[in-house]
Amino acid sequence: MPSCPSLGVMLRLAHQHFSSAVVEALDEAGFGDIRPHHANVFTFVPTEGIQMSELTLKAGVRKQSMAQALEELEKLGYIERQPHPSDKRARLIFLTPRGKKIRPLAMAAGRQVEEKWRRLLGESQIEALREALQILLGVLQDGAGRT
Repeated sequence: MPSCPSLGVMLRLAHQHFSSAVVEALDEAGFGDIRPHHANVFTFVPTEGIQMSELTLKAGVRKQSMAQALEELEKLGYIERQPHPSDKRARLIFLTPRGKKIRPLAMAAGRQVEEKWRRLLGESQIEALREALQILLGVLQDGAGRT
């Protein structure tokens, strides 16, 4: 009897499918230098800018991973760092005009993946998945899911 893959493996594989489709769409739009780990930046940088420490928390990644992604994106011209207006020691991260083009393209590609999954599984299955993940993430973010 074949064993069922763990939930973690299934989530990782679904995420890989999703992020590969987004990266492919970005590549087709002329942004072939974007990699899946860069989503940790584009997803969470607000218009008013953000400090790296807060960005790291929102993305749920290690400081070293975020620092590497930011360095890469700065060299590629997608982000810029500016002095914090009220804290001389801190710097804020902003998307450049080039960087601001990524989010709408990535979101459109993500919607296409969701539509494909919706056609494959049906509306009720996708909505059940979305609801279950929202509940789980809400509990985990509230800290109630910590052991």
